[in-house]
Amino acid sequence: MPSLKTFRNRIASVKATRKITRAMQMVAASKLKRAQDAAQAARPYAEKMAGVISSLAGSMEGNPGSPKLLSGTGADQVQLVIVATADRGLCGGFNTNIVRRARVLIDGLLREGKEVKILCVGRKGRDQLRRLYGRHIIDTIEMGHVKRLAFADAAAIGRRVLELYDEGAFDVATICYAKFKSVISQEPVAQRLIPAAVESAGATKHGSTFYEYEPGEAEILAELLPRNVSVQIFRALLENAASEQGARMSAMDSATRNAGEVIDRLTLQYNRSRQAMITKELIEIISGAEAL
Repeated sequence: MPSLKTFRNRIASVKATRKITRAMQMVAASKLKRAQDAAQAARPYAEKMAGVISSLAGSMEGNPGSPKLLSGTGADQVQLVIVATADRGLCGGFNTNIVRRARVLIDGLLREGKEVKILCVGRKGRDQLRRLYGRHIIDTIEMGHVKRLAFADAAAIGRRVLELYDEGAFDVATICYAKFKSVISQEPVAQRLIPAAVESAGATKHGSTFYEYEPGEAEILAELLPRNVSVQIFRALLENAASEQGARMSAMDSATRNAGEVIDRLTLQYNRSRQAMITKELIEIISGAEAL
């Protein structure tokens, strides 16, 4: 049986761990509200931009002069998968769930005979994918230095993706991230970035409302489509930021409660051991007195 000193050391160690997990839970809770508001504020903008592009794309359908970001390269052999995760752990299954969604997508593409390239945004995604898909990873963009996410951070990633596309490095780009639903629920999703996802004509023209654009559709799309890549990446990063804080808050809450249960169990074992030692000493004293 462990000594009383061993029990005291273990109890003190678990108490110190509980202080850390409780502090991390409080920090995540304080960051969650701001991250959640930012993610929810970005959704209408990103969705409206996608709607405008879909509306413009309807008139450009079949036009040989349509932008390459809309029409694509005419092939889908080379696929770029952007895996957006966090640079830090201790957030439950947040990173693992995104990587699992990316693996389903990557494995499906490889079975179809496609060439897959992986761009990791966040260190944790790279660490998990490196063992199975190390030769497919072309670059890693770490975001650990970013204290407060801004559009400029997403624009830098967007420029990197567009440079690869202009070089002919891939045909189709898809981003995997976690969509924030609640503190305990984050949905891993895969969203196509390039070529731009276009809704059906029935969905875009519902209500018989039509718009005339000045200048022409081609000129507007040439400006909107590159920006749309950065906007959708920005939305994904904001969704990830809210999901990460929600997952960390939930995970640290569970860790704090588990630490409390461990402390209670160790304290009970400590008291029993102490009581057994006291009883043993009393028995030895009484036996010695009777022997005299």
